[in-house]
Amino acid sequence: MKRLITIFFLSVFLNGNSQEGLPIYTDYLTENYYLVHPSMAGVNLVGGKVRLTSRKQWFDQVDAPNLQTLSVDYRLTDRSGVGGIIFKDQNGYHSQIGGYLTYAHHITFNKSLLPSKRPYPSKDDDINQLSFGISVGGIQNSLDQTSFDLYDFDPLIAGIKQSTGYFNVDAGMSYITNKYYAHLTVKNLLWSPHNMYGVDTYSKRPDRTSFKRLVASLGYIFYTEMPWSFEPSVLFQAAELTEEKAIDINFKTYYKLRQGRLWAGFSYRNSFESAQYLDGQLLKTQRLQLITPLIGIDFKDFIFSYNYSYQQGNIKFGSGGFHQITLGFNFLRGSIDCDCF
Repeated sequence: MKRLITIFFLSVFLNGNSQEGLPIYTDYLTENYYLVHPSMAGVNLVGGKVRLTSRKQWFDQVDAPNLQTLSVDYRLTDRSGVGGIIFKDQNGYHSQIGGYLTYAHHITFNKSLLPSKRPYPSKDDDINQLSFGISVGGIQNSLDQTSFDLYDFDPLIAGIKQSTGYFNVDAGMSYITNKYYAHLTVKNLLWSPHNMYGVDTYSKRPDRTSFKRLVASLGYIFYTEMPWSFEPSVLFQAAELTEEKAIDINFKTYYKLRQGRLWAGFSYRNSFESAQYLDGQLLKTQRLQLITPLIGIDFKDFIFSYNYSYQQGNIKFGSGGFHQITLGFNFLRGSIDCDCF
């Protein structure tokens, strides 16, 4: 049964071999769409922001998956932004360490660019912007086999710590106003397969194997005359190699403070595919379904956020869920002159 459960999670979670590079969880909902879309580097800012995220899964399991990310993006001029991401993703004996550098070009359709002292828009902001971004990254992928059982000969087990490194490119575009936004990104444009897990890891020929992943986001912000505002959004992702598809349906509500805002919401992730498992003599199927409540606060230049993901379904690896904490800081500079086009 342990083996069946392990296979189930490896095949469904969009976080095994099919998702090389930085995993996509709900980090982007903590005012950090830049983690997913390179075109968001420096958007709406006069200055920049720093975000530090730590995610831990299944506290009751040894060597459970965990992820740490550090991202920084900065508005250089009215037409350009830059950013950087470093991350460490560990899942049992497998781990990834990587980093990205980003350049984004912003085209502002406003007659004048008004400096924003926040990383998020308000109903009084005049925002109408088209952005293009590209990220170039380097990844170190490792598999630690030093503690594997070598009593039974297996040609795929070398008993050593194997590692391989490669480059990656993500590219995308965004269109944003103070009320709605749309993002489209293609990730892993230059990914090349490796044989660290054996030459038969992938079903296609090595020169035909692609790790491209399409990620699209849409959202709208409803403002009211009260201190409240509401933001429904969706994120869709599709992996070319495994033909996996999933959608996040999100909703956030904000309460405006004198020097910031409180916010809360939830995210529901639903996978379009399902995995099979045995229940006694019956063969059943189960899809990945995650419910994630989240809370956060923006106070002056500081941000704190927490979310907890609960997995639905009969088959679960552990009794615990998925905890994530995000800390952030916004740093500002003087206003910039607008050369909008």
